[in-house]
Amino acid sequence: MVTAPQVGGLADVVFDHAEDDPHRPALGRKKDGRWHDVSSGEFRDEVLALAKGLLADGVRFGDRVAIMCRTRYEWTLFDFALWAVGAQPIPVYPTSSAEQVFWMLYDSEVTACMVEHEDHAMTIGSVIDRLPNLRRLWQLDAGVLDELFAAGAQVDDEVVHRHRRAVTPDSVATVIYTSGTTGRPKGCVITHANLMYEGDTMISRWEPVFHSKRGDEASTLLFLPLAHVFGRMVEVATVRGRVKLGHQPELAARALLPDLAAFRPTFILAVPYIFEKVFNAARRKAEADGKSGPFEKAVDVAVRYAEAMEHKAFGMGPGPSAGLRMQHQFFEKVVYSKVRDALGGRVRHAMSGGSGMDRRLGLFFEGAGVTIYEGYGLTESSAAATANPPERTRYGTVGQPIPGSTVHIADDGEVWVYGQNVFAGYLNSPKATDAVLNDGWLATGDLGSLDEDGYLTITGRKKEILVTSGGKSVSPAALEERVRAHPLIAQCLAVGNDRPYIAALVTLDQEAVEHWLSMHGKPSMAPAALVRDPDLETEVRRAVVAANTLVSQAESIRTFRILAHQFSEEHGLLTPSLKLKRKAIETAYSDEVEALYH
Repeated sequence: MVTAPQVGGLADVVFDHAEDDPHRPALGRKKDGRWHDVSSGEFRDEVLALAKGLLADGVRFGDRVAIMCRTRYEWTLFDFALWAVGAQPIPVYPTSSAEQVFWMLYDSEVTACMVEHEDHAMTIGSVIDRLPNLRRLWQLDAGVLDELFAAGAQVDDEVVHRHRRAVTPDSVATVIYTSGTTGRPKGCVITHANLMYEGDTMISRWEPVFHSKRGDEASTLLFLPLAHVFGRMVEVATVRGRVKLGHQPELAARALLPDLAAFRPTFILAVPYIFEKVFNAARRKAEADGKSGPFEKAVDVAVRYAEAMEHKAFGMGPGPSAGLRMQHQFFEKVVYSKVRDALGGRVRHAMSGGSGMDRRLGLFFEGAGVTIYEGYGLTESSAAATANPPERTRYGTVGQPIPGSTVHIADDGEVWVYGQNVFAGYLNSPKATDAVLNDGWLATGDLGSLDEDGYLTITGRKKEILVTSGGKSVSPAALEERVRAHPLIAQCLAVGNDRPYIAALVTLDQEAVEHWLSMHGKPSMAPAALVRDPDLETEVRRAVVAANTLVSQAESIRTFRILAHQFSEEHGLLTPSLKLKRKAIETAYSDEVEALYH
């Protein structure tokens, strides 16, 4: 168990590490297609130079500065430079819509914003007339770093250090906005102490799994969005824990896999979606090579092997049999090593969060030589509140409370969390804060259960939020309402929990459809034939496209299925007030939902 430092802030560690060992590789930076090391001393010098430039350009202690950018080295540089002068970076998803950007910048009263490129600048520009506090807009790809370095050249180093020494653990480090699933996004106020405690706890408890083998240099490639609390926690923990950190801005396999091979991290932190992609790619390759049968056998052996090892760890069995060990060894070279190669070749451990991982998928990777430690948390808990311990991973659960934290299951099944990682409250929203904080306990809004060993299993959500396997939280209501605005559509149910994207089930208004058929010179059709009509599908697609304009790309409906019959109360799919019973519908139409993802 660790305690948050009693003095100082997040930027101090940059200067401490540079003084201790200025030549140690602290980060990896990709330039001209090649990876280059950035030493502790070089990173300190760049943080200091940027901090001076920020001061020269008018950033002051306590100012809030938005960052709208993909996961890049420069984001981490800006974070630590802003923390060094006592400012508060406000992360913004690069895919956010103009209205989402407006609300976050307006609510947090940002005075400056760093964007990655011209498209982001235009998004800000479209709402800038409604942002009276925004005085500066910097564009990363237009050379702003060099401009700020030059602007700060005349500022004395000591000015930065005076600002840095004024930062205390209870100073606000960042405001991270929720997805706005129950209205407008709320800004989670997270302190330096929150992030230092969270990062140091991860290092203290899980540091052994950062390595591929004992004594090697720990390194990780961060491809999670830094706008998400999970990515932000990784950034802080790696810098504090002297883990070499690289950045990858694209989650697409064509970009990510080559960088994993080139950077060769010793461990990774990801969302289930990434592990699903690696697994599915391996399966597709096996099918293309005519080796589908052997691959499925290898999967079965890996799962059974991992399950036997899990039972042994919990004192429930002797471990894999001799025959199973022989089968496992046979598939090691022909299948399992190739799966690990897709992750760069050195990864033996990984951490997963953001949404639930399928137990069988976790067991497969364990059997293939990559132990995935699944955890659970939310923005309000500064990322992880629970995680599987290194010694005993129980797949299908999100582990035990992290050291120093406590998890309680309320009478209604809601998960409550207590610890130094719990946020300070919502910005400008005392009523919303009081609704979730009770004497330091955080009411998460998630439903769960604890087993006899204290492992938490998440069973649902009190408010019907969809969380994709990429970790994106999506409120379905606005999407569904916009789709239903089309005259031909009666009902719409968005799905996507623990799936790679949002999809929808759509039902039709029969009277409106009959009119539409008549107007288009089409004969009446049986429902089964109607849902396959290409012109009708085009109409529904228009409704979906219109709905998608309300949200970011990650929240958009990617595909849909038109159903032949409406959801009805008599079939148990509607409440008496005609509200959709989500779980009942997804169960009744499980085959249709599955088809949306194949």
